[in-house]
Amino acid sequence: MKEAQVRNNWIFLIMFSVFLSACAETEFLIHTTKRVTTAKDNQLPRYKIGDPYQIGGIWYYPAEDYEYEETGIASWYGAKFHGRLTANGSTYNMNALTAAHRTLPMPCLVRVTNLVNGRSLILTINDRGPFARNRIIDISRRGAQLLGFKREGTARVRVKILADKSRALANRIKGHTQLAKVGTPITVDRLPKPDVRTEALNVPPGGQIAKGQVQSQTKVSTTQPIRKKMGNTNINPMPPSNLNIVTINPTSETKLFVQAGAFSRFDNANKVKARLSTTGPTKISSILVKGRDLYRVRIGPIINVLEADKMLNLVISSGYPKARIIVE
Repeated sequence: MKEAQVRNNWIFLIMFSVFLSACAETEFLIHTTKRVTTAKDNQLPRYKIGDPYQIGGIWYYPAEDYEYEETGIASWYGAKFHGRLTANGSTYNMNALTAAHRTLPMPCLVRVTNLVNGRSLILTINDRGPFARNRIIDISRRGAQLLGFKREGTARVRVKILADKSRALANRIKGHTQLAKVGTPITVDRLPKPDVRTEALNVPPGGQIAKGQVQSQTKVSTTQPIRKKMGNTNINPMPPSNLNIVTINPTSETKLFVQAGAFSRFDNANKVKARLSTTGPTKISSILVKGRDLYRVRIGPIINVLEADKMLNLVISSGYPKARIIVE
């Protein structure tokens, strides 16, 4: 009887020890996970253009296009991708003001304007997409809320890159990356800004101010010392928060078209028009692009985005894979 009790006590002690060990290991993993997550969140965004890539039979060619401006249909993405890595290595936050674009450099700054309600917002491109051919930009959930189209799901928008701010952002990230490679722990946050004030000098003992003159004044510079930051923990190359302001612009009526293509020869455009004339009202319009006359074949106007999506799929299936939705 006593031997059985002693044996049971030993078994209990062994199981209790295993339990404590498991708890300690679990606590260690939890703390390790917190440290890893924190480290990832503090990483600097990586500047990336990327190589050409193909998705769904379509080739995309990323480039530093600081003249980019386009109208089209925007969509938004949210909880399904929240917390995942974006194409440039940052973490997607559906509550941040970011967006995905197929070819623009990452990160860069774009102004997106909802052409229906006039709302305009600056967003940071840090991801690739959307890869549906009928969308030109995919916006974070918060961006869609502020632009006023979260409930609808899509919006007619104009997207324009902010060239100067995007170049400055790229240079700042590249500079920090180069400093990190050579291992220097100090970076200059900003140049000193002189604080100039005017002080009146006292008349020396026994002296006096000459008639017709005023007491002289001397400008004194009290330049502040250069503020430096140690390491990379406090570096913030992202745009300041005051850029994230919604502005309201005047609106005008917009129209939707599906453009089958733009051709340098009128006879080629005319053949496409004849082939697509049974799908809807098809027109040819000319435009001058970089000194060249181009002839655009378009179907429309189309009443809404849903019908434009259907028309786009029809035109693509008719043999024009580069067709796209145009907002004017």
